[in-house]
Amino acid sequence: MAYQTLLTNLENGIFTVTINRPEKLNALNKEVFKDLEKVLQEITENPEIKSVIITGSGNKAFVAGADITEFAGLSIEEGKNLARNGQNIFFKIEQCSKPIVACINGFALGGGCELAMACHFRIAAENAKFGQPEVNLGLIPGYGGTQRLTQLIGKGRAIELLITGQMINATTALQYGLVNYIVPQEELMSKAIGILDTINTKAPIAVSACISAANAAWDETINGYEIEIAQFGKCIGTNDMKEGTSAFLEKRKPVFKGH
Repeated sequence: MAYQTLLTNLENGIFTVTINRPEKLNALNKEVFKDLEKVLQEITENPEIKSVIITGSGNKAFVAGADITEFAGLSIEEGKNLARNGQNIFFKIEQCSKPIVACINGFALGGGCELAMACHFRIAAENAKFGQPEVNLGLIPGYGGTQRLTQLIGKGRAIELLITGQMINATTALQYGLVNYIVPQEELMSKAIGILDTINTKAPIAVSACISAANAAWDETINGYEIEIAQFGKCIGTNDMKEGTSAFLEKRKPVFKGH
């Protein structure tokens, strides 16, 4: 597919999505959201895509925020619709059955921090900076940031960041549990590829089931333990489970086929 604001590359089952608005520090606007929705459809439908990296172009910013010029003159209802649309797209990232890792190559502020938190896990370059500075504009995060930040780092730390609007560096983000790893800028992509190469050797249905069950831990409308039971049962019925258990008993590496 062709995208106005994204660069994409598929290699060895890993699909790299690069938000490409370097002149705007990759800020999110309507076109980026449209492209993200389209690329998520491609990720879901293309069986050659096993896992995904989302990053930003250049070495200054992952995504430095939303394009504030689009907020001017919005009515209350238009503002709510803008937030709802962003949340819906980020929910699709969070609930994607294929692993999505954020490679944070610089500023991840506002909507950029929200995008990173919607991914399944995060790897930061040493120069990465994180924050939800919306309060400085008389706003709050609208794309799920208040919820995911609290889930990831705890209520006290989250509220402090939300109401001060202050940034934290990569070291603090690691200490808080916001990111899994910090690496030098030049090693960012290779670190993600190494992890995803490992994941891509596992049974795809089981990987998807892990994501689904883990997401359920944060959804108060459903019983996560019941989701786990259902996903366990689903995996029991797959050929991949038979292959995995046979390979274990035969002391060989399994060859999973995703069914």
